[in-house]
Amino acid sequence: MRTALLQSSGRPGSVLENLKVLDEAAGRAAAAGAGLLVAPELFLTGYAIGGDIVRLSEPADGDSADAVAEIASTHGLAIAYGYPERDGESVFNSAQLLSADGDRLANYRKTHLFGCFERDHFTPGDVPVVQAQLHGLRVGLMICYDVEFPENVRAHALAGTDLLLVPTAQMHPFQFVAESLVPVRAFENQMYVAYVNRVGEEGEFEFVGLSTLAGPDGIARVRAGRVEELVLADVDPARLAESRAANPYLEDRRPGLYGSLV
Repeated sequence: MRTALLQSSGRPGSVLENLKVLDEAAGRAAAAGAGLLVAPELFLTGYAIGGDIVRLSEPADGDSADAVAEIASTHGLAIAYGYPERDGESVFNSAQLLSADGDRLANYRKTHLFGCFERDHFTPGDVPVVQAQLHGLRVGLMICYDVEFPENVRAHALAGTDLLLVPTAQMHPFQFVAESLVPVRAFENQMYVAYVNRVGEEGEFEFVGLSTLAGPDGIARVRAGRVEELVLADVDPARLAESRAANPYLEDRRPGLYGSLV
């Protein structure tokens, strides 16, 4: 499955403009043969927009979700994107996956909140593994800081995730996460990991870009630079099966020794 990574901070504070950016990127991705487009963390609203993050929050099935569903169905490809989700009095940092028909396949709420900004505005999610079937692959969702916890990604591996989507807002000076940690996560858990970042200055943050699709061999299939761009790479189920046969980490585990971890 050809997968497109949209490295962009969009237009912080304007959902309408960000939907336009997403629509344009979806058209380019579809023209290049992509079956999936992944956008960054909180793409629909922007990240560093203060209290407006709460004002712009919407239900998982709100108007913005309907707009993204129309974009997906118009261009004929699945879309994963980050947004602030309102549920009653709570607001979650969420990511949603829609099918090429515009159907809602999965919705994930970030479980590990990073820094004062996120802890001040969001409620942490409590479901670590969220998955959906897409083009014969088991696709999992996670958001940014979540991937830095090895237990999180291993839980996905044990649940059979083939492709882990990680909408991200990775900032300076933590670029080593994109450069080194993400490929290692892909290798040690024998999966593909699509890590899709914001880029450029936004409020007090400098997002570092470097979006990547890492394979189960620990090699980046594609890596973006530090500008807004759309990059594409293929997720190959046959190569995934070959790699898992050659690297039996999950089979060789001894869970009885790991009780102290919890």
